[in-house]
Amino acid sequence: MPSDDREIKEIVENSSTWITPLKSEMSKVLIGQDSLVESLIVGLLTRGHLLIEGVPGLAKTLTVNALAGCIGVDFKRIQFTPDLLPADVVGTMIYNQQLGEFKPKLGPVFTNLLLADEINRAPAKVQSALLESMQEKQVTIGETTYDLPDPFLVMATQNPLDQEGTYQLPEAQLDRFLLKVIVNYPNRDEEREILNLMGTTASNIRTTKVISKQDISKSREAIDLIHVEETIKDYIVSLVVSTRNPETNSNLNHMIRCGASPRATINLILASKAIAFINGRSYVIPNDVKRVAHDILRHRILLTYEAEAEEITTESVIDDILNTVKVP
Repeated sequence: MPSDDREIKEIVENSSTWITPLKSEMSKVLIGQDSLVESLIVGLLTRGHLLIEGVPGLAKTLTVNALAGCIGVDFKRIQFTPDLLPADVVGTMIYNQQLGEFKPKLGPVFTNLLLADEINRAPAKVQSALLESMQEKQVTIGETTYDLPDPFLVMATQNPLDQEGTYQLPEAQLDRFLLKVIVNYPNRDEEREILNLMGTTASNIRTTKVISKQDISKSREAIDLIHVEETIKDYIVSLVVSTRNPETNSNLNHMIRCGASPRATINLILASKAIAFINGRSYVIPNDVKRVAHDILRHRILLTYEAEAEEITTESVIDDILNTVKVP
């Protein structure tokens, strides 16, 4: 394992050369979704999953499809509906009459990139079918456990507007998502570019392979070499602990019902390393932590009824924590 700072820097710089070509290829079919693309790269690098919230028509499906084309891996999409069954996601045992025995039929979860579209439209028993695959990267059907392919990334979407007929994701499910990303409308200039690109009957969603699975594996090894100062580790812990002890902050007293779990601490340092890697750095800076803090904490902080009555948002709570905790 390299110990010299210069050697580590060289490894990180050489391993991250695919970032720019990937972003460039993705930009051929995506306009104004740079933050979402970066979040997907963070998920790939850290083996994490994404929960995307945004109104319909903001190219969420197109983004995952384009990423699959850039890596040359399998992509599958599951449309979550109220009548969906767990077997429709992970698979089940099918009886073969000719052989007189049961055979496993693997579900669509066996892929590299999985789009769980409108995940909150399926009941909890279906949502929970993804828990094992997201955490352990495996699926148990009958008495046999099957490993999922690598890389494996789940991008789940939910519509923030139409809540009729939806099932709120349980906290255990939410906590397994590395990031919760909010996708907003494009600005006027971006909308004009989208019009120029997509205003045709021809298919414009094709991307070509620019990186390989091996590139991702090498990059993950390089991320483990990225240096994190002890003061930044303390900063990350302080941010998470602040969500559990709101009484220490007069602005947040009685505002937080449940704080972030230790997964938030782990994911903060992993995602911060990934951001440093994307920027070609062999060390983490406080701005890397701030860059991912909202995406990692917004779905792990539960507000009190008092806070909701006063129209306090999770975003403002995180802002207050970032402004209060001393930056190293």
